[in-house]
Order: sequence, then structure tokens, then C-alpha cells
Amino acid sequence: MAKTMVYLFLLSFLFASLFAAPTTYDVVSFGAKPDGTTDSTKAFLSAWSESCGSASEATVYVPQGRFLLSNAAFQGPCKNSRITIRIDGTLVAPSDFQVIGDAENWLFFQHVNGITINGGILDGQGTGLWACKNSGKDCPDGATSIRFSDSNNIAINGLTSLNSQLYHIVFDGCNNVKLQGVKVSASGNSPNTDGIHVQSSTGVTILNTKISTGDDCVSIGPGTTNLWIQNVACGPGHGISIGSLGKDANEAGVQNVTVTTATFIGSQNGLRIKSWGRPSTGFARNILFQHAVMNNVQNPIIIDQHYCPDDKGCPGQVSGVQISDVTYQDIHGTSATEVAVKFDCSSKYPCSRIRLEDVKLTYNNQPAAASCSNAGGSVSGVVQPNSCL
Repeated sequence: MAKTMVYLFLLSFLFASLFAAPTTYDVVSFGAKPDGTTDSTKAFLSAWSESCGSASEATVYVPQGRFLLSNAAFQGPCKNSRITIRIDGTLVAPSDFQVIGDAENWLFFQHVNGITINGGILDGQGTGLWACKNSGKDCPDGATSIRFSDSNNIAINGLTSLNSQLYHIVFDGCNNVKLQGVKVSASGNSPNTDGIHVQSSTGVTILNTKISTGDDCVSIGPGTTNLWIQNVACGPGHGISIGSLGKDANEAGVQNVTVTTATFIGSQNGLRIKSWGRPSTGFARNILFQHAVMNNVQNPIIIDQHYCPDDKGCPGQVSGVQISDVTYQDIHGTSATEVAVKFDCSSKYPCSRIRLEDVKLTYNNQPAAASCSNAGGSVSGVVQPNSCL
């Protein structure tokens, strides 16, 4: 009987441990003020320290209100791999862009495994810095609103990023990432405000996301593999871009990227691959673009291997980035320019195995045009404009 009682006690203790609610650390209890003017950085870092140091599942809770934060680094590794940050309020960057303009990152997560962010608004208050940059003055580079570096098993649900100084959301050196229901919003003339940037990462999934910004809606950098993008709306912005690649002579490639069910409205580009016009070991291969709708897009389909901003460091050189096995499938809509399909590839390493399947793009209610340089591939189904491959 005694043994049975001990067994039942241990069993109930085990079940209680397994199903115990996570410990919640409310930032207000650490001194955060939801008034939008009191610096709550230390309170947020204290709540993070407690949750990171917890041996069991933990939650950092941000209630309703506006919480002012300067740049903050949330460092791991943590004692547990199940930390949730639940945000019902808004995190606000300093209105004076000089405060964090040289910090590189506003919110920085590093060496963290198993983090989930649910809800919330990040207000980067970047309009002052954009105005400074657009005036040609000497300005700070600006801070990325939220960056994850060298972290695994990340989930972001329903987060909104507004008016970042620089990039909105960045993943660098991360594995197994899932974003869904994310919204990114900034002015179409906000410089270098990429919506979501992925580099040196694998297993990233982006679902059901709306991005309006002044640079790439999604930018895909070197070392990205196994990326899945589905049901994304882009505009204004510079499209979904693989690249720029080939900035460095020795560079990891990009491969196994799928972009499916995307809508582009008034964006500068739709589906873009671009590389610097200079030597590099980089590459882009096994890329699938499918089920995309273009609405008044300047460059619906474009490969540009002669990227050379300000003609510095690359005039007269040839891109070493090798682009191959790229499929465009079920792409239709309207182009804002006559040339809707442009493949401007490297003369030393021509684009190969480019496939167009069921593409229909028009310009001013007429068939659009296509332009090809150093590109080879095939066509199937109805393709308009007529292929130049």
C-alpha cells in the first residue's frame, strides 16, 4: 500500500511538472512604464534575465501601453528552450534617431534556442532618420528593429513592425524559423528598410505576411538554404529579392528557395535575383517562383547580374555568381514598363536552365516585351511575352 502511495505521488508530481503553467514575468513588475516616455530598457532586460535563467518554460509578458526602449541585447544561451514573449502593447524606439542610430540593432536576440514572440507592435520611429538620409546630410546608418543571430527554433506570430530606421526583421545564422501573420509597414521612400532579411540561415518559413516598405519586401542573402515563402503581399517596395549576391569574392550560395502565392502591388520589382558585377564564388540555384500576381510592377521578373551602385568597385568586371535551375510558374498580371521579363546575366557564367511555365504579363493592355542577355532555358505552356531564352 505504501509503495502504491509513493508511486501515485511520484506520478502526480511528474504530471504536474509536465503540465505546469510557465512562469510569467511581467515587465511592469520589473519597473517598466507603459507611458511611452520612461525608458524601460532595464526592466525588459531584467524580465529577460529571469526567464532565460529559468530551468522551466517561461513567458515574458508586455501588457497594453507604449514602452520606450533604447537598444537592448537579449542574450543566450538560456537554461530552457521554451521562452515566449507575449506582447499586448507597443515597443517604441527613441524619437531622436541619434540615440540608437549607430547601434546597428534596436532589439537583438543572440544564441537563443526555442523563442516564440506572439503579437505586439514595434515602432522604430524611423521617419527622422529617413528625412536626414534623403536630404543628403551626414547621418547614422540606423538600427535594424529586431535581429536574431545564431539562434534556432524561432516562431514569430502576429508581430507588426512600423517605421524601422533600417531593416525591420533580420535572421542571420539561424535554423528552423517560422513567421506567420507578420505585418511590416514603412513609407515607400524610406531608405534601406528591408522588410524581412534572411542570410546564412536554413529552414526559414514566411507565411501570410503583408509588407509595405521602401526597400526589398523580402531580401535573401548569401548562405540561405531551404527557404519557403507563401502568401506574401508586397507593395510598395522593391519586391522579393535574392541578393545582392557576390559582394564578396568568397561567398556562400543560395539554394532551395520557394516563393509561392505572392502578390505585388505597385512595387519596383516582383521576383528578382541580383548580383554584383564582379568575381565571386557565390551562386543561386534550385529556385521556384510560382503563383504570383503582378499589379503595375515595374520589373515583374528580373535577373540583374550587373549590380554596381555608384559605379564603385565593379565597373567593367563580370559577375562570378552562377545562376541556374530557376523556374517561373503561373506568373501573371500587369507591368508598369514595356520590358516585363529581363534576364541580364553574366557573360562569363550565363544563367542556365531558366524555365518559364504559364507566364502572362501585359503592358498597357498589350503583350509586354522580354529581354535576354547570356541566359538559356526552356518554355512550356502559354508564355507572354514571347520568350527570348
